[in-house]
Amino acid sequence: MLKQDSDEAGSADSAARNKRHAAGRAAAPTFDQIRRRAYELWERNHQPMGFEIEFWLMAEKELRAERDRAAKAEATESGDTLPLSRGSSGP
Repeated sequence: MLKQDSDEAGSADSAARNKRHAAGRAAAPTFDQIRRRAYELWERNHQPMGFEIEFWLMAEKELRAERDRAAKAEATESGDTLPLSRGSSGP
């Protein structure tokens, strides 16, 4: 009975951890966050005309990278391990 209880507790912990990781990965930057960052990038680059898409994509990429770094830092602090992302090579 004790073994079954500890297995169930381990499964619950694992499920909660997986749910947190999935939620973190799914949380994409919002339209408004991307818009603000793209505008900041556009201003910092002397407001060139005709580069709206490039600044939008750059802003989205920066925001996603920031969220990934924050999620990895949080996982490291809590002792969790994150699965390798696509395109990453293992140790």
